[in-house]
Amino acid sequence: MTNTTTVGATSAPAAGRRSKKSEPTGPDRIPKPSQGWYRDKVTGAKLRRVTTILEQGCSKGDALTHWAGNITAETAMNNLPYLVGCSRHPVERAEAYDWLRRAHTRKKDERADIGTAVHKLVEAHVLGTPMPAELLDDEEIAPFLDHFLRFVAEWQVEFEASEMVVGNEDEGYAGTLDYLLRSPLIAAALAAYFDTDVPVGSVFMGDTKTGGELDVKGVYPEASLQMAAYRKAKVAWLRDGSKIPMPATFWSGVVLHLRPEGYRLIPAVADDAVYRAFLTVKANAEWTSGLSKTVIRPALTLPTTNSEERAA
Repeated sequence: MTNTTTVGATSAPAAGRRSKKSEPTGPDRIPKPSQGWYRDKVTGAKLRRVTTILEQGCSKGDALTHWAGNITAETAMNNLPYLVGCSRHPVERAEAYDWLRRAHTRKKDERADIGTAVHKLVEAHVLGTPMPAELLDDEEIAPFLDHFLRFVAEWQVEFEASEMVVGNEDEGYAGTLDYLLRSPLIAAALAAYFDTDVPVGSVFMGDTKTGGELDVKGVYPEASLQMAAYRKAKVAWLRDGSKIPMPATFWSGVVLHLRPEGYRLIPAVADDAVYRAFLTVKANAEWTSGLSKTVIRPALTLPTTNSEERAA
């Protein structure tokens, strides 16, 4: 199963299929994400993207508000002379205000860029393909790669799949998991941690996170919801475009929290209870993106009475 990439959906009724002449072949059969959806190119089924479901269905209001406030305050304190100077001139003041209010957006984009770069390096390592030269030469990215390779060596990791698209047509969702892995040391560590039997040959769901701080935050409960959704996918697509049943994985995955100063390996429970919670989040997302937009209608107008009609 090594070197796989997938998307999920069970077979549709024959009437819903395209004619064989128009069906894509090879890797073109693998669905690609677009505007929050995956579309099965063979059956035509539209499957909601798991990350979109989590964004729309999980409330992060207070945490994001505090984070954005902290970033804005930190940016202001680090640039006081500039801000004071700009405050004396209307045009410069408006520009500085606009720059300051977007501080949290710039920080979010920076972290996303680092996360994307690290995922590209991880995928290249797992698949045994050349790593992008521009990333290998990037001093900011180099520590992440060093710690990832140390994780692989120290935990005796063997990868089963990377960036594999999986999906569940019954529940209408799909997504791309980071990787599947085996490790006797992870199996032993989880067995001791949960005080349960974990077969040495177990396959584990794996995810990489690069945000936060190594000794504080960076791994959040949404990671477990995401893994639970992937675990309960019905199908997966290999890199050659063929579709297989979703491989079985242990009920706890692991999140590799990579930071420039080191790494942590965090257990992420993704069992049946977490999956049921994911389905609740999915229902919340459907409310937010659909029905909620239709329930509050324009204000009523006072009906015209019969006497008013006669007077008119």
